[in-house]
Amino acid sequence: MQSAPCYIGGYIGGMTTPLIGRPSTVVPGHFGDPLTITKAVYSRQQAAAAPSRPLFLCLHGWGSNEDDLADMMRYVAPYNDYIALRAPLTLAEPSMFQPGAYSWFHDCVPTGEDLDYDAFAAATAIDMWVSENIDDSRAVVPIGFSQGALLAIHLLRVHPERYQAAIPLSGFLAPGIVPGTAPADDRLIDLNIPVFYGYGQADTVLPKYTIYETVAWLSEHTWLTDRSYRGLDHAVSMEEFSDLRRWMLDHNLTSGLL
Repeated sequence: MQSAPCYIGGYIGGMTTPLIGRPSTVVPGHFGDPLTITKAVYSRQQAAAAPSRPLFLCLHGWGSNEDDLADMMRYVAPYNDYIALRAPLTLAEPSMFQPGAYSWFHDCVPTGEDLDYDAFAAATAIDMWVSENIDDSRAVVPIGFSQGALLAIHLLRVHPERYQAAIPLSGFLAPGIVPGTAPADDRLIDLNIPVFYGYGQADTVLPKYTIYETVAWLSEHTWLTDRSYRGLDHAVSMEEFSDLRRWMLDHNLTSGLL
């Protein structure tokens, strides 16, 4: 497997300051508590039926679960393999009538230092899972919605060399004000990694300034294609999927059989 950055118990590299913040009043625990991925859904046995094409790493949003983006992939890239991960923080256990609800962060949309701590903890857990479970010869493209979209971006800020591209949908960005929580930002600028960022012009969850800040940051640090959609709230649409499929073909991320 490919070597990954060294993360040890909430520390990065030789740092001496734990990357853990204050207690949360929404989800029990502290912002930045170390996380472990325990549940993944594979599109095919061993996720290796189409090894010549990139593997999509699906990251859901607040209150959802691993089945959410897995359902979306049949519209986005039906001929590619994917793995959908379940966020480690439990909001509601599954019942006989409905699936469980999970979160990557200790709040729905954390801000400031809280977001830096949680983004680093979740991205670290995901990157470790990738290192331990996906052969380093396999190209990986994270695709995420909302919290998962932030993490599709943050994986590039933690270990950009591992990911061929990233697809954040209706996502936001960690501010990077806590030292060590976005350790690869300087390296990322020179790698020119393709990113597709889609968002709704009528998003009622993310303020417009948050979206515009994300677009500006991605424009500076990645090879960005951004698309906005009139009337779309904090959601995805078939028009967005059409644009995304076109973009993936342009970047050789999927088959031409769409």
